[in-house]
Amino acid sequence: MITALVMIGCEVGKVNEVAEALVEVDGVAEVYSISGPHDIMALVRVKEYDALAAVVSERIGQTKGIRTTETHMAFRCYSKHDMERMWAFHLGDESAPGPAPTR
Repeated sequence: MITALVMIGCEVGKVNEVAEALVEVDGVAEVYSISGPHDIMALVRVKEYDALAAVVSERIGQTKGIRTTETHMAFRCYSKHDMERMWAFHLGDESAPGPAPTR
């Protein structure tokens, strides 16, 4: 699974409209309104790099109300949920499903 974080700058007054449009885009897993120099962060999860290019360049990039985008690739996922499952498995909790698969 390929994961990317897309930081998005919106036109004034367009954050809600853009966020609602992005939630409907295939490949966009989550959308957050955020503080700081960007207005929105979209979490993109796809299976192939070609799909990532299509989601970011074609679908996100052409959404009305977006002023700028900045895409960051994720190399590895560190999740509290995954860590709890891994520790339970290694500490002998037989009901734990074992370590999460390597991504």
